[in-house]
This record gives sequence, C-alpha cells and structure tokens, in this order.
Amino acid sequence: MHRYCFLLLSLFLVGSVQAQDHGLWQMYQHHLKGAKYVDLTFAFSPTSPVWPGFDNAEFQATQAGNPIPGYVEKDETYTYDEHGFVATSYELPTDQYGTQLDPPAHWNERGATISDLPPTYAVRPLVVVDVHEKVAEQPGYHAKVEDVKAWEEEHGDIPEGAVVFFRSDWHEKWTTDPDRYNKKPFPGVALETAKYLHEKKDILFHGHEPLDTDTTAGLITEDWLLNNHYAQAEGVTNLDRVPEQGALVAIGFAKPKGGTGGYARYIAICPPDWEHGVTMKEAPGAPLPEHDHPLRRNEHGVLRPTPPDSMD
Repeated sequence: MHRYCFLLLSLFLVGSVQAQDHGLWQMYQHHLKGAKYVDLTFAFSPTSPVWPGFDNAEFQATQAGNPIPGYVEKDETYTYDEHGFVATSYELPTDQYGTQLDPPAHWNERGATISDLPPTYAVRPLVVVDVHEKVAEQPGYHAKVEDVKAWEEEHGDIPEGAVVFFRSDWHEKWTTDPDRYNKKPFPGVALETAKYLHEKKDILFHGHEPLDTDTTAGLITEDWLLNNHYAQAEGVTNLDRVPEQGALVAIGFAKPKGGTGGYARYIAICPPDWEHGVTMKEAPGAPLPEHDHPLRRNEHGVLRPTPPDSMD
C-alpha cells in the first residue's frame, strides 16, 4: 500500500512539474519560435525534371465525378463563381518526382515502403557537407569519405541519427537547365561514403541535389543503400542557404499506403542569427497573405496569380 501511495505521489509530482513547464512548449518559445526557416524543397509541377523513363505530371481543374442535384452536374468543372471553390486533379505518373524521399521498397521487394517509415523521421540534426567547389571543377564529382572527415575535423562528430545533405549547387539547374538532371556527368555520392555514414556514423539518411545517387552503370551506391534498408533524399535545394552545422531539419512526406517514393518537404530550422531564412514573426502562417491578382490556370494547369490584362 505504501509503495502504491509513493507511486501515485511520484506520478503527481512529475505531472505537476510537466504542467508547470508545459513540456516541449518551452523549447518552442525559447528556440523554435525565433529560429530562421529555410525551405529545401522544390514545388513540383508539370515542367519539373524527371527521369526519362517516367513522364511528366499533368495538372488540371477538377471535374465533378458524381452529380449533386441543384449544385453540380457530372463532369462539370468546379469554379469559384459557380460552386464557391476550385480543386486540382493531379496525374502523377510516378512517385519518383520532384524533391523526394526514397524508401527501401523503391528497389527492394522486401523493403519498407513510405507508409512504413516511423514518425521519428520528423525532426533530426542537419549536417551539410559542402562539395560545390569540387563539383564546379568536375561536374561528375562524387562526394568522398575525405569530404565527410574534413567536415568532422572542422565541426566535430556527426550526431547519431542525423540527416546528411551534400551541397553541390546542382539545384541551380532545376529551372535554368532541367535537362542536365538526366545527362551525365552530374555529382553523386561514392559507395564508400554512404557506407561510412551509415556503418560508422549511424546517420538516419543522406540527401543530394541530383535525382540519382551516383552515375555508375548499376547505380551501386543507390543499390547498396536501398537494399540495406536505408532511405535517401533526392532533388534537394537551397543547401547554399543553410549552415553546415547547428541546424535541424523537419521532414514531411506524403504517405500513400505501400508507396515506393515520397513527395517530400524538407525545412531547415536554423539558429536565430543565421543570415538566411524567415522567422515566425516575418511569416506567421496565419492569416496567410493574399495574392495581388486572382488565381488562374496557366498553360500547364497550374494556378498562378494572373493580372486582369493577362486573362484575355
């Protein structure tokens, strides 16, 4: 009985302390609220680079799949004026599209699918290994173990469970030269580097700016990663705008059941004194800003703010 009372008292005291400090809310108030946020994700569209064995996405206005008497007819397009809302239909020929998160099932018939990934993927330490100068001299440069060790000599040990992104500045070609994403040479990650990061440093996953991990005939780095039950990120951007150490990365992705790829979003959470990014004060998120012009679909079916003189 005494043990039971002591247990209840202990639980009450722990609960009281938690009630006073509100758990992780203090971390939010003192750290996350004043942090700088940098989006590491491309918005995908019908013109996004994609592996030539796939096809581009198609966007179009949603039509009613079923009639609702007095409101909408079957196959009628929803509009702001007639129905009070619009919606968009997406024809996505592959889940390997845009900024991605590849689960093992992409290559491994026994591998985890995107819906199998645990919620602990949500927030991790972010490590950025900068090889962009080497890539500028040699476009086909593949990040080496020595690049990672050089990072460690400058910044200390890579945290266990971290996400390691390789900065190559290849992201600049996304809009300026999208065909370069499907032409060799392009930068990659060497097999021994991936092994070092996972076997010696116990990272969560690595990421890169191109849409493939390496340029070998059999994609040996990607093959090793996915067949050894590791995930990876592809098509990452803005790594030139985040610190090499000291930031976190928030990881979000679509969760189709049994999916072999994830339409992902990566957000770097940087220290308050970092030169890039926005704070919550600058971009509070509610209410959201209004566009200067009404949204209209462009030739690819993408809704964009459109001046009246461009609607004719």
